[in-house]
Formats: sequence, C-alpha cells, structure tokens
Amino acid sequence: MKKVKTAVHFTDNYLISPTNPIEVNLIGAGGTGSKVLTALMEMSHSLTELGHAGLQVRLWDDDVITEANLGRQRFAPSETGLYKSVALINRVNRFIGTNWKAETQKFGRNNFGGLPENAKSTIYITCVDSVQARFDIAEILKSMNKGRANRDEPKYWLDFGNSQQTGQVILSTIGEIKQPNSEKYQTVASLPMVTDEFGELLKQSEQTDDTPSCSLAEALEKQDLYINATLAQMGCSLLWSMFRYGMTENRGFFLNLKNFQTQPLKVS
Repeated sequence: MKKVKTAVHFTDNYLISPTNPIEVNLIGAGGTGSKVLTALMEMSHSLTELGHAGLQVRLWDDDVITEANLGRQRFAPSETGLYKSVALINRVNRFIGTNWKAETQKFGRNNFGGLPENAKSTIYITCVDSVQARFDIAEILKSMNKGRANRDEPKYWLDFGNSQQTGQVILSTIGEIKQPNSEKYQTVASLPMVTDEFGELLKQSEQTDDTPSCSLAEALEKQDLYINATLAQMGCSLLWSMFRYGMTENRGFFLNLKNFQTQPLKVS
C-alpha cells in the first residue's frame, strides 16, 4: 500500500536566514496584541542569540489606555490616557534595547484609498476585534501581493481571533511561497486566508455589541481573563516553530478554554 505523505509548508527561505531583521506589522494592541508583543520580544531575542537577524516590529493601534484595560491588558495605572501602541513599544525598547516603532493610527486605507506609510512588512499579525477589519486587511494584503518580486515583500499573515472562552489562530500565505522538492513530504505552497476559508463563519460570529467596556468587570463578560494570553502563547509558538524548524504541519488551531480542548488545523 502506498504510504500517504505528510503535508507540510516549508518556511520561506528569507525568514530562515535574513540579511536584516524581519519586518513585522502587529495590528492591534489590546488584550491579545499586548501579549503577542511580549512573545515577539522573547522570540526576537532568542533568534538573535541563535545567530539570526531577529525581528523589527511596528505596532498599530489608535486606542488610548482606559481604566477598563487595566488587569486584562498589560498596562499600568500610570499609563492611563497614553496611546496603547506607544506605551507598549516604549516599554519593550527600554527592556531589551530594540528600536521597534509605534503607530497611533488604524492600519487601513486613507480617505483617498492609499496605504499608510510603513504598511509593508514580511509578516502581518492581526489581533483585531472586528470582522470588517479582517476583511479590509485581507484586501490590502492581496493588493500588495500583485507584482511581488523582492525578497522582503509580504509573505505571511497570522490572525488571532476570539470570543469569551474560545478562539482561533490561523496562518495564511500572501500568495505562494516557493517550496523545495521533497521525497518525504507533500509540500504546500499556498495557505488560504482566514477571510476566504472562514469568511461566512466570521460574519455569523460577529457580535452586535461592540461598545467599549467601562470597567474590567464588564470587559470580563465579553472575554474571559486568560483567553487572550493562551492564544498569544500558542499562536506565537506556531510562528517560532517556523523559524526554528523551517517547516510546519499545522497552520493554526481552534481553542476552547472552557473545556481545555485544542484542535490543530493541518496544512493539508
């Protein structure tokens, strides 16, 4: 009987041995985004210790810190009133001496349909709380992919999403990633975007109540205390494995924190 090959996606070569730090646009600095930033800090430091060029992160968020954010998000009372992106990036830069950047605006097209400066990066990580924002970002990434030629062009999109006690992280390629020849594995060059594969489910899951929370207690009614942190750690572990091992059998996972179940999403 013919043995079925395991389907894998080999990481783009540029991520494995870049000449400069890999540009990452992290979009959203709330409950998940603030914790993903910490994980990226750990990842970048670990990569440089292994002789890699590390990461260069740009954090996008136009929100300011309120009292409702304290506790569930990584902010101190003294930071209330500051932009989330600025407070977080300043903290990381002071902590490990990076020169990461903060953007105090939404990641999206301007009134003339143009893209903001610094919109281009190799990896995009989205931690946004609206379905429409995901569709808008997907449209931008697809438009950037046209006529791709340079090695530092957009290549991957890692999307984090959650409800109160469940969530998912899904990795997509922006276009096709050249795969090596392999006798052992079935190589997969293109991973579908979350908006293409789960678009209808995303629309159905959209909650009608998107009003800001006025207190931590109210915020916890919408998202449980550790759902964001768990997703952040597991999602960044997927990204880390792509750097560390140069390939992945999984392109994401679904998580139910209420009953502690995780379901991997295979590349195949």
